[in-house]
Amino acid sequence: MKHIQLTETILYVENQAVSTTFYEKLFRQKADLNVPGMTEFRVSAHCKIGLMPNNGIAKILKNQTPHPQTGIGIPRCELYFYVEDISLEYANATALGAQLISPITDRDWGDKVCYFADPDGHIIAFAEKIG
Repeated sequence: MKHIQLTETILYVENQAVSTTFYEKLFRQKADLNVPGMTEFRVSAHCKIGLMPNNGIAKILKNQTPHPQTGIGIPRCELYFYVEDISLEYANATALGAQLISPITDRDWGDKVCYFADPDGHIIAFAEKIG
């Protein structure tokens, strides 16, 4: 048995409400948790995506690292989602106004992938295996 049971990736965001609305539309589901300081989406059985305001995490990190606000708009991570229907995800992300980085393209690592950016510049990829 693997010792890691669940993965939660927490994105630091400038505006929790704006990012929550964006990801509710992107995931086509309401947040599983949405309280001041944290929003969470369970996107699969073993994966959650969290949203935490920059100022909230800055209180925890104190002066040990640069303030997360200094990274707004700079790609700081990539969420890479294997999906059932990449065309559906592409159309949905486009319709909600996600910033298109790259259209659906066959990649040399064996995936068909499209890339978008969220309101904070985090990169979101939707992928399907080729063939």
